[in-house]
Amino acid sequence: MELNVIGAASLNVSEGVFGGAFKRDLVHQVVTAYRNAGRAGTKAQLNHSEVSGTTKKFKKQKGGGARHGDYRAPIFVGGSRAFAAEPRDFAQKVNRKMYRGALCSILSELNRQGRLKIVPQFGVDAPKTTALIGKLNELELMNGRTLIVAGEVDEKLYLAARNNHKVIDVVDVNGMNPVALVGADHVVMTVDAVKKIEEWLA
Repeated sequence: MELNVIGAASLNVSEGVFGGAFKRDLVHQVVTAYRNAGRAGTKAQLNHSEVSGTTKKFKKQKGGGARHGDYRAPIFVGGSRAFAAEPRDFAQKVNRKMYRGALCSILSELNRQGRLKIVPQFGVDAPKTTALIGKLNELELMNGRTLIVAGEVDEKLYLAARNNHKVIDVVDVNGMNPVALVGADHVVMTVDAVKKIEEWLA
């Protein structure tokens, strides 16, 4: 299949990478797993054995009402927590084939919806936000948020984009991820990036 390149001849690409079916369940699973992998999972509370304090029985067993062992019990102020939360890992297993399949599915859907813009190259002469806004205006991409994927990230382009709320991020092919692709209203991709993605996913 062919992809339209703005201002240049069309680009012949793999049907499986940029023209496949949209697999909603697979994309949802991969996006959820990617987001969960970024969770800290550091929530923790103290159970009865972890609370500092004396273990001495503070009252006699019988004749004083309720029976208690020590003040570390959950019912006392400063005591432990019943069913205390423990640090945990939220990561979900996603194999390589599933991850690549989800990326192909997302790229194909972006292409079908006309949200994928291919350009010969994308850069700015100076690290200025106004310069980048001018580039986006030329591509009519000021409505919504844009993800820029380049073969190699130029420092000037990165500096121009980091303070622009219209740009989600500027990444190379290795930095491309399913969450950023799904969250972008438009994806601008250079020809070099398309070739690297096709070599990676085809």
